[in-house]
Amino acid sequence: MFTLTRPDGYQLSTDPARLDLDRVHRWLATDAYWAIGRERETVERAFAGSLGFGVYRPGDGQQVAVARVVTDRATFAWLCDVYVDRTARGLGLGTWLAGAVRDHLAELGVRRVVLATADAHGVYAKVGFTPVEPGQWMQLDARVTPVTGKEQGAASPLTVEP
Repeated sequence: MFTLTRPDGYQLSTDPARLDLDRVHRWLATDAYWAIGRERETVERAFAGSLGFGVYRPGDGQQVAVARVVTDRATFAWLCDVYVDRTARGLGLGTWLAGAVRDHLAELGVRRVVLATADAHGVYAKVGFTPVEPGQWMQLDARVTPVTGKEQGAASPLTVEP
């Protein structure tokens, strides 16, 4: 387990027992554009198979942020489901969380970490993330789009993003 405390008392922990999955589910399913409607069971399974990071408020210890890392803990990681509660935004917690994840993964020997974001590029750039070179990465994305109800990439089993 990994823990870290900021000078102002906010604490970060990878202890899965501390994660408030009811809160995390509510955040993701109702307020995170990439996970709107995600079911509680899916959140549980995702965190059970991943490395979870929680950030906890000083004093009452209430969880105020989360990140999930899908990793082999040796060479590669995907940083996802990063969320800071609306009441705790503007305190630098997102940048602190991303930096702590980066540092913890580096201690494990992980040298490549990827993520996807539509709106927080500046947060991740502060801790060293850079845009991915176009034309190198490919994906297979079978998620159902909320707008059309159709699977993304349904026309072909393999989708190459331009």
